[in-house]
Amino acid sequence: MQNILLVTQVVLAVMIIIAILLQAQHGTGFGSTWRGGGETYHTKRGLEKVLFYFTIVAVGAFILVALAGFAV
Repeated sequence: MQNILLVTQVVLAVMIIIAILLQAQHGTGFGSTWRGGGETYHTKRGLEKVLFYFTIVAVGAFILVALAGFAV
């Protein structure tokens, strides 16, 4: 059981990392720290919205699996 939880955590962690990297917007990189950016409001649509909600669900699942690992 412990091995299944560990593998599940690793898979969820990789999925979270990929989802966060896919959400990176054009122009919001390291250079925008000094040049500004982000002055306009932007609503999430389409795939961006799906990735946003998927990331929230995946993080929640990761936390639950981590807590289940302590219980075993």
